[in-house]
Formats: sequence, C-alpha cells, structure tokens
Amino acid sequence: MTHFGIICPAETGHLNTMLPLGCELQQRGHRVTLFGLLDAQLQTVAAGLDFWALGEAEFPAGALSQAFAQLGELSGLAALRYTISLLKQGAAVILRDAPQAIKEANVEALLVDQSSPEAGTVADFLEIPFITVCSAVVLNREETVPPFNTPWSYNPAWWARLRNRMAYSLLSRITKPIRELINDYRKEWKLPLHSHPNQLYSQLAQLSQQPAEFEFPRTTLPKYFHFTGPYHNSTGRKSVPFPYEKLTGQPLIYASMGTLQNRQQEIFQRIAEACVGLDAQLVISLGGSGSPESLPELPGSPLVVSYAPQLELLKKAALTITHAGMNTTLESLTNGVPMVAIPIANDQPGIAARIAWTGAGEVVPRAGLTVSKLRGAIQRALTEDSYKNNASRLQDAIARAGGVSRAADIVEQAISTGKPVLAQTQQKN
Repeated sequence: MTHFGIICPAETGHLNTMLPLGCELQQRGHRVTLFGLLDAQLQTVAAGLDFWALGEAEFPAGALSQAFAQLGELSGLAALRYTISLLKQGAAVILRDAPQAIKEANVEALLVDQSSPEAGTVADFLEIPFITVCSAVVLNREETVPPFNTPWSYNPAWWARLRNRMAYSLLSRITKPIRELINDYRKEWKLPLHSHPNQLYSQLAQLSQQPAEFEFPRTTLPKYFHFTGPYHNSTGRKSVPFPYEKLTGQPLIYASMGTLQNRQQEIFQRIAEACVGLDAQLVISLGGSGSPESLPELPGSPLVVSYAPQLELLKKAALTITHAGMNTTLESLTNGVPMVAIPIANDQPGIAARIAWTGAGEVVPRAGLTVSKLRGAIQRALTEDSYKNNASRLQDAIARAGGVSRAADIVEQAISTGKPVLAQTQQKN
C-alpha cells in the first residue's frame, strides 16, 4: 500500500474536495496524511486522516480565519490580489518546510490541489510522483477559454481569443510572485525551470471534479486529464443542527454566499427583498460570517442560520442562490437544482459563466445587483422548465462521471504503474 500526502489550501472549499478523496484511498488500505497549515487540522482529523502541521510560526491556529474575514470584505481584482498574496505566503511555507516533513513521514506520492502548484516542485525535488486535483474551476490555460477570473462565456472568435490573451497577460503579472518563488526553489534544487503555468501540473494524471459537460470546449488538455465529477460527501464536515420543523413545505430557495465572500450583508438584504411575495420559502446560510441576530430584520422573514447542513438542504431545494463557488455549484447540480449566481471574486465569475453557458441558471453580476434584476432572475430560474431540465442533464452527467471512486482508481493506476493514465485507456474495475 502507498502512503499518500495531500497538499491543498487550508480553506473549506478545497478541503471538502481533497479530504473525501483521501478517505477513499484510506478505505482501500492506503495511508493518507495532509500536510498544511494549522487551520486545516480540525477538519482533517474529523475526516479520520493524519495531519502534519507546517508553518506554525507564520500561521498559528486562527490566523487564516482572520485573513479570510478580510478577504470576505473584498471583491473583484482587489480580492484576487489579496488571494494571490495569501497563496504566495502559503507556498513559501510549503517549499521551505514540506520536503523535510514529507521525507520524515516516508510519503511515497502526493495529491496536489491545483491551487497549490508549489507542491509539484516539492514532489520533483523529492523524486516522488504527484497527481494534480482541480478542486476549483480548471486552471489549465487555453487560448479559446477565458481566464478563470473573468465572467466571459466561451467564444472561439478571433476577437475573443485576443481578449483572452490580454486577460491572461494581466493574470500572469498578478501571479508572477508565485511563479518566481517556485522557480527560485527549482533553480536552487537544480530542477528545470517552468516557463508556462501549465507545466506546474502533473504529467501522470490531472483530475477535475467537474463533469466534462460543465466545462467550456477544450482542445489542448493533456491526454491524461480526467473529468471525474465531484467527490463531495459529509467527510470532515461538522454536524450542523437545523430547525427542519420550520420548513413550510413550499418550494425551498436556498441562499448561501459560501464561507469566504460572505460578509457583504447588503447582498443578503437584496436576496430577501427579491424573494418577497414568491410562493417559496427562503433559507439563508451566513456561512459563519455572523449569527442570525447580527443581521437587521430581513424582508419576508426568511429562515436565517449561521451554518446550514447544505448537502441535506439541497436535496429539498427548488433553487440555489449562490456566489458560484465550485462546491456549492456542483452540489446543487448533483441534486439537479438550478441556480442564480452572484459571483464576487476569484474563480466565481468563471464558474458563473459556465452556469449560464450550460443553461443551468442565471447570473446577476455583483456590480449590477438590484432587487428587480435579482427578482427577475429568480422567477425565471424557478418557473421556466429549461433551467431545471439543464440542471437535471448535468445531474445525469455527474452520476455517469464516476466521482471519488473513479478518481481513486486513476490515482492508484498512475502510482502503481508510474505511467500517465490516459483518459481513453483508463482501466475500469
């Protein structure tokens, strides 16, 4: 059996993807250890996996919670720059501390979140294999596919490709500090330097928790790229109490702005106003940004909770109002629930663009968020059959994709053979 190490950002959205994959491998007899910042420890241990702390001086317990609170106040380019700064600080810790820790733990292979590209360099230095896991939207660059942080839809026209190139150029400037840091270590460790972002990812297997049907058309992904569908389950998630007795039986609208960009309370105000008068019950999850008592009384008296048992509520929902985080998006689609997306920052505009492109929901940009626009989008998504039909189509695609079991099959095959696992030749159990 193999001892796998996991490296990913210590943030709920990434942990909710990586921990179930780790648990699946552990159930197959492998050992799995997550190497990361202290704020990931509780969730990792709750999932039943081993944990090895890194960067305890720079990131004591609770440090990331404070940083995420600040991030929650930001949007757009400012939020992206702040996120990149946090990722660079985390990358510096991983590059400095992870090699010795991984060596001491006798780890034989790494599962690397695509948002932690420095970990691939650690694997190269230690001469152990690694697999890339796309917890968020696919970051692989391709000229016809807009950058992840833009709200643009897919368009193969020449002018759209030119627009994309310009946006990638700006993105490269913003992310340059991380690339330079990685290449500094590669130079010191006498490894070939990376000249393109796509070189940061595994050459054995790259896994995306999206179904292929939820991604823009791709032509240059490597042959060992696999769309496996989501890995989400209750692994590592706290049991959350919820007043189910207060549900009225009306169509349920579930609203959540995630666990990061969830501190802009005026958004919850507008969501509540937009739902007044609809034959539906609105449930708002604050994602830990505050208690229900911290909000002013909202129009329509929605049911407001600090945290919600999201996986359970989505089984009952008729519509999700979301920030377009990948977890909430895929969890909604797993249940065939259409969405109204209000993207705030980072990859959320790109995910929202895919929600609109697939016809599984509507998008209301944060900059133009008015009650009337939001109400119109909600009414259309609730009443027009196309949204539910497209969400159900993607639900079927997710069911066919294989999920965490297929992902673990690919991981095991790549590590046992030491060869790339090609999508069209992947062995099936």
